[in-house]
Amino acid sequence: MGRSAGFIAAHATMASSDVDLCLVPEVPIVLEGENGCLPHLKRRVSQQGYAVVVVAEGAGEDVLGTSAETDASGNKKLPAIGEFMKDQIISYFAKHGEVATVKYIDPSYTVRSVPANAADSLYCMQLAQNAVHGAMAGLTGFSVGLCNNRMVFLPIPELVATSPRSMDPTGRTWERVLAMTRQPNTVPKNAGNRDPNRHDPTIR
Repeated sequence: MGRSAGFIAAHATMASSDVDLCLVPEVPIVLEGENGCLPHLKRRVSQQGYAVVVVAEGAGEDVLGTSAETDASGNKKLPAIGEFMKDQIISYFAKHGEVATVKYIDPSYTVRSVPANAADSLYCMQLAQNAVHGAMAGLTGFSVGLCNNRMVFLPIPELVATSPRSMDPTGRTWERVLAMTRQPNTVPKNAGNRDPNRHDPTIR
């Protein structure tokens, strides 16, 4: 699901019209000050009476540090950023003489369990059928995907050559998130020094 990449959180934010703050691993978290997310949330609450925050599970290592522990699968344990942000929000509002009631929801496997719609069912059928076609043709070490609206066979070594992937914090996806949430942009100034010819897979 990404773990240390913010694609799901960013796209969930763009799919909703209610999100006021999105936190992802690729962008540093600034709590207070001119570009702080806590003052931003306080402004949004004063304007509309509530605020919605989306947090990627891998966000917060710049604030909480990197864990040396691993889980049962051998993956590095990620910081408990959701609980941390909940406590920080409550404390910040209390410091300014206000009470914040924070509803914290960890979707966990719910994110993976949304019922398939018609497009999902058709896509999965096409993937499965083409995987069988490839195997029956004697191919191996491949995956099936949709490229330029065509089902194609993709060599697995090519697919994992750029792994793990991360979202470009200077790309259009993050720009769209900032435009929707109106949150401060905490991407460092020098992060904009990227190759202008590099393909951004988030551009449609």
